[in-house]
Amino acid sequence: MFIDNLSSAKNPKFKDLVLLSQKSKERRERALFVTEGVRETEAALSAGYKLRELFFCPEITYSTGDVTERVESKYKAEKYFTLTPDLYAKAAFREGTEGIIAVFLNKTVSLNNIRLSPLPLVIVLESVEKPGNLGAVLRTADAANADAVIICDPLTDIFNPNVIRASLGGVFTTCVTACTSEEAYLWLKSNNIKIFSAQIQDSEWYHKTDMRVPAAIVMGTESHGLKPYWRERADFRIRIPMNGSLDSLNVSVATAIICFEALRQREFK
Repeated sequence: MFIDNLSSAKNPKFKDLVLLSQKSKERRERALFVTEGVRETEAALSAGYKLRELFFCPEITYSTGDVTERVESKYKAEKYFTLTPDLYAKAAFREGTEGIIAVFLNKTVSLNNIRLSPLPLVIVLESVEKPGNLGAVLRTADAANADAVIICDPLTDIFNPNVIRASLGGVFTTCVTACTSEEAYLWLKSNNIKIFSAQIQDSEWYHKTDMRVPAAIVMGTESHGLKPYWRERADFRIRIPMNGSLDSLNVSVATAIICFEALRQREFK
């Protein structure tokens, strides 16, 4: 394979890599995203994303032995680049990622692409803002084998490197799409999926609510909770007991609690 060796931070190709890693507008306009590390890169490949460019640091990748073989045989990129240790340190978000950074071509996932199981479990997030929270929810979605995660009116980029990192590649193993709240609501109703809104107002304990039906768990933000749009349209309104001084949990924690209660109930259906 032909490899272009990069050794200067002023190299246009290196600048382009950093720009894609840091700017959501750039990723969105060019329909590209960046992964870092073997696990995340292979998860994207397994999900069918097209690998455009592969950047690797020989001093790091070669020290792990089998990664060299992966670079040469498994990573079928259009272009390959090597990075010096200094350049890799500048481009990488974290340590211990085997010296691998990849640029993938994005693909559009719409509501129509979601394949539902006989007893669907869907997670709906309203205006999620923090990449770390979104990534953690995606890990939960993978663990719970949720049919999809629908992000309504998103305030963060699905392919933000922090989302990919926090999800441990779960952004690729789960069907994830973004749309408006109205589009999500109409899609849920057309598929006969019941809406379970997590809220404090006019709600029942989550563990006393029957979730052995096609279910969408709708979560709001920690700061403001769900907007009236979802609260007014919910089939069931549920809440998690809060016995301390605070009135809410981190959205990723709350999502995990409710998802696994749904799974527990379904085990005994």
